[in-house]
Amino acid sequence: MNSPIMIACAHGTSSTQGASEVNALRDAIAALRPGLDVREAYVDVQQPDLVDVVAGLPEGESAVVVPLLLSVGYHVKVDIARAVKSRSGSAAAAPLGPDPRLAALLDQRLREAGVTDRDVIVLAAAGSSNPKAAVSVEELLGQLQELRPNRMVAAYGASAKPSVPDAVAMLREELEGGAGAGASAGAVDVGGRVVIASYLLAPGYFHDQLAKAGADLVTEPLLPSPVLAEIALERYDAAVAKARETAAEKAAEPPAEVPASEPAAAPAEAGPDAQQGGFFKAVRRFVTKYFPR
Repeated sequence: MNSPIMIACAHGTSSTQGASEVNALRDAIAALRPGLDVREAYVDVQQPDLVDVVAGLPEGESAVVVPLLLSVGYHVKVDIARAVKSRSGSAAAAPLGPDPRLAALLDQRLREAGVTDRDVIVLAAAGSSNPKAAVSVEELLGQLQELRPNRMVAAYGASAKPSVPDAVAMLREELEGGAGAGASAGAVDVGGRVVIASYLLAPGYFHDQLAKAGADLVTEPLLPSPVLAEIALERYDAAVAKARETAAEKAAEPPAEVPASEPAAAPAEAGPDAQQGGFFKAVRRFVTKYFPR
């Protein structure tokens, strides 16, 4: 059985470096799975647009859209879902995050930047109007907190609260001994720095905004890393397995019963009156035939 086409769908960016990083991620996915047809698509900014890619799939070919996105949000729940619904035989995989391996990668980026236990951290995500996106980011935050003792809060570039600049200002005030500092704030050691951990896939508009948020340090985005390609393939495999399981369940269902045609009505038994009437008719015919008037 041929593997479904993978449509590796990213957000899209005007950053040349960001676009290059995402293209390299697709190449890494293809290198890990030789023979898999991996196609390019975007939900914003860049072309080809996801809707056009899905519409242009070969006749009879199935496909799985893998969101190269870090959380559930509008693009997953609306744009990708709508594109998948428009094409029979296509399915959507889960986004790349949250995942403990992404938390480990963030920890690696923090260590590469020289972040110490005294620093406070803003986990900066792009943000979405979909509440489930914030839940995903909070889950990732919990995974990162299992790896580091730092005081941490999640914040967003757009559409959700707190904003990254507000979170930076709040932690700065805590470090300086202002309102909210102390044990209730997580026992922050005065003297540390405010660090933004970039929970973004690649350079682009949102990552550029992080440098303007007032932190002492901003980490690099998640790419490049082989971890992202591994997670993308796992999301693809899970979606393929689910689609085949669903198809097998439907095939195993007994066919719907077709109502049997109504049997022809049995002739009603003649009652006593009918039987008696038939006897007199027979006598009359006999008399008429053999004893005519």
